Amino acid sequence: MSGSRPRPRTLVVRLDSAGDVLLAGPAVRAVAAGSAHTALLCGPQGGQAARLLPGVDEVIEFDAPWVGLEPPPVSRVETRRLLHALTAGRFDRALVLVSYHQSPLPVALLLRLAGIGWIAADSEDYPGALLDLRHHRLPHRHEALAALDLARDAGFTLPGGDGNGDGDDGALRVHTPPHTAHLTGAGPYVVLHPGAAVPARAWSPGRAARAVAALAAAGHRVVVTGGPGERDLTAKVAGGHGLDLGGATDLRTLSGVLAAARVVVAGNTGPAHLAAAVGTPVACLFAPVVPAERWGPYGVPHVLLGDQDAGCARSRARHCPLPGHPCLDGVGDAEVLAAVAALGGEGRAARARRTAPDGRRARPPHGPNGGAETERGATV
Repeated sequence: MSGSRPRPRTLVVRLDSAGDVLLAGPAVRAVAAGSAHTALLCGPQGGQAARLLPGVDEVIEFDAPWVGLEPPPVSRVETRRLLHALTAGRFDRALVLVSYHQSPLPVALLLRLAGIGWIAADSEDYPGALLDLRHHRLPHRHEALAALDLARDAGFTLPGGDGNGDGDDGALRVHTPPHTAHLTGAGPYVVLHPGAAVPARAWSPGRAARAVAALAAAGHRVVVTGGPGERDLTAKVAGGHGLDLGGATDLRTLSGVLAAARVVVAGNTGPAHLAAAVGTPVACLFAPVVPAERWGPYGVPHVLLGDQDAGCARSRARHCPLPGHPCLDGVGDAEVLAAVAALGGEGRAARARRTAPDGRRARPPHGPNGGAETERGATV
């Protein structure tokens, strides 16, 4: 924002999962650049991600009954608690970030009741007196760019984002990841993250286990990651071929594991976006239940794996409606190995070919990741 007026206290709302919060990061940085104080209102699944985002001064959590896979019942107590926190925050402005299929109006009503005088959001529904800026997102726009569009039209821009390399380039970003060699051990590795909150967006456990075995057979050291509730899954998937880190990381520690990986193999889930935020290429097992143009890996070299024209396409199904989960379980080991190689992951044979006679590693032939560099959002 420009001019001599005091910079506002601004609230950004993104009430979804960790991945959605990470995709909001560039818009949050734009808001922070023009605000005296920036708070992020998120759901409990997005809290850890919110605390990783540069520009966030305060995180407020609220389990909204109109959002999420298992929304809570409506609670007067929790709603009053939220209204108290929002009123105490003395926010001048608010931006409500939603996906194209969601309505911002329930939370906009609460923001208005909390005394926030100016509210902006993308809304296809008539907002009445709830919005001061009723924004319309461009069709087929990636979630990260749609959020930036709203921020820009609300008067917030990324500093120096002129494309000359002197300012914020609008990529996903988190605070500096920690060192995690004590968890992963030394030497290069590929991460395979088999889980997802939505089962339709992940491999079946058996298929993921076969992929780990194939990667190991090709000479890759494989690290299998998962949350505290996924220990049984990661143990099965890692088997005797991968290092099992199931339950060993919170989101910040996971960012360090992903940052040190050559390539991350994951579905359309939070860790895929976290990998992008730390600059690691992603081989993304992308089930077409939602469009890749909106939720695919953003800002890093990536390969989309999976049949994007499968019968489940754009169905928003949480469980695969087709026998055998063909869109993802039909991806062959050769495709996975080719994607990892294209993104800079090296198996044993490739490492041997690219080692100089004196034992030093030869210089990667393309980019700093050892793979072809691409424009943001492009597929290798």
